[in-house]
Amino acid sequence: MDLILSSGYLAFARHVGFLAAVEEAGLAVGGVCGTSSGALVGALWASGMRAPEIARLLGGRPPIAALRPSSTPWRGLLSLAPLRRELGAILPATFDRLPMAFGAGATAADGAHRLLVEGDLVESVLASCAVPYLFAAVVVAGQPLRDGGVVDRTALRPWRARRPAELAILHLIERSRGAVAAEDLGALPVVRSARSGASLWSLGDFEGQVEQTRRAATEVLARLAAPR
Repeated sequence: MDLILSSGYLAFARHVGFLAAVEEAGLAVGGVCGTSSGALVGALWASGMRAPEIARLLGGRPPIAALRPSSTPWRGLLSLAPLRRELGAILPATFDRLPMAFGAGATAADGAHRLLVEGDLVESVLASCAVPYLFAAVVVAGQPLRDGGVVDRTALRPWRARRPAELAILHLIERSRGAVAAEDLGALPVVRSARSGASLWSLGDFEGQVEQTRRAATEVLARLAAPR
């Protein structure tokens, strides 16, 4: 089973709740693909951290606490340097050191989507999270990249093309300008979550969002496991 974690602005609690349900269901997961907040949470989980650990790491402070004002605000208002140091102490250096397959969706300078699956893991995750105007582009393998959700909220097609034999389930965060069209998902099982409503200064009811999404995901996973 593969997990696809969509983009969603600061939707850490939503993704943690989904992963908590996956853990409780005892699913055997072989790969994770994430975009933006999904890339950050997904990389931590793929490295071996469990949902409660990720909740303590990401939910115990406002996001602004892990950032600093940028010295080049015309490129991006905030610097990812503190988060880069923190992730560097937690995550393996490269994708191939993870215990499972992992991919992060990003956007190139020409607007094309890029699925990152090898090389520098921390820089790839940061690139996937680099929201335009908030952060400068992150250079990965010589290429400046930004938030993958700008052009593809799920990276579903390139990921499925890499792993066509694997079953997958998508955790899809709602967005204000409309969700991914149903026809793009086919028969893929989907757990849908509302937007986080979080800001850089407050994640809101983090624990409540974790539990709400955990319950919703548990219902979907139970239907998948039911005999037919």
